[in-house]
Amino acid sequence: MTTALTVRTEDLSVSFAGVPALDRLDLRLAPGKIHGLLGRNGSGKSTLAATLAGFRRPDEGRVLIEGGDLGAALEPYENAVVTSRICLIRESGDLVEQALVRNVIQLAGGLRPYWDDELAGSLLDRFEVPLNKKIQKLSRGKKSALGVVLGLASRAPLTIFDETYLGMDVPSRTAFYDALLADYTEVPRTIVLSTHLVSEVSAMLEEVVILDNGRLVTQSPVDALRGRGASVVGPAAAVDAFTAGFTVLAEQRLGGTKSTTVLGDLDPTLVAQATSAGLEIGPVGLQELFVHLTAPTGVHS
Repeated sequence: MTTALTVRTEDLSVSFAGVPALDRLDLRLAPGKIHGLLGRNGSGKSTLAATLAGFRRPDEGRVLIEGGDLGAALEPYENAVVTSRICLIRESGDLVEQALVRNVIQLAGGLRPYWDDELAGSLLDRFEVPLNKKIQKLSRGKKSALGVVLGLASRAPLTIFDETYLGMDVPSRTAFYDALLADYTEVPRTIVLSTHLVSEVSAMLEEVVILDNGRLVTQSPVDALRGRGASVVGPAAAVDAFTAGFTVLAEQRLGGTKSTTVLGDLDPTLVAQATSAGLEIGPVGLQELFVHLTAPTGVHS
């Protein structure tokens, strides 16, 4: 049984050729939860994942990993004690193309202190990844499946999946989500899913971090974030009057009827007022909130 790790970033900044990829990021990822790292392409997700895993040195600020048998907070960069407890699986795979799948599995088992060989074997069978094929001979989907196997079987106290499963088809991705939840229940650890497939993963996420252009848009428990938005539908004048005090994320109008998506807390009293005014109040899904919050005119908070 492994112990989940806490992750903190303080004023974290990383740039490429003078262009910020991460801009003064302050985060805290609570231990033992499944965190969604959400953002559009180019938002800084992969840079953050690599920096958390110690693959990249911050230009400014720092990453701190603590908890479990680490004790005090430590920085992961060039620290083998910390990085042995972190597993980052990237879409690229980071695998030697000439190696056999069997050899990759053996190497991972020798390097990962929490490795579970039985789980690895079960997952290889489940995703039908052939042991005696070279990595370069695998399809993109099978390479992604192998990455999933390496990440889950590592049982690392901090496990990060950076869109490694994008090469998998829908049934395979569903099998990955099921396997992740089952093993997370058996061996709780801190898991980060970096993705833009928000609708697929939203049901399993407990916390979300949304990035845009290297900056933090929001960090929130999923339930709290879902509660921050609502759709208001009804006669245009009544909708405008009711939503006047809210931050408007989107508006649509058809004849005299208007639908407005707002950011804000609609308590029972406000919902009752809306109903009495002939308005309909509906929930806003996580994906819709994500789209609005990361749009060019999105609201950062």
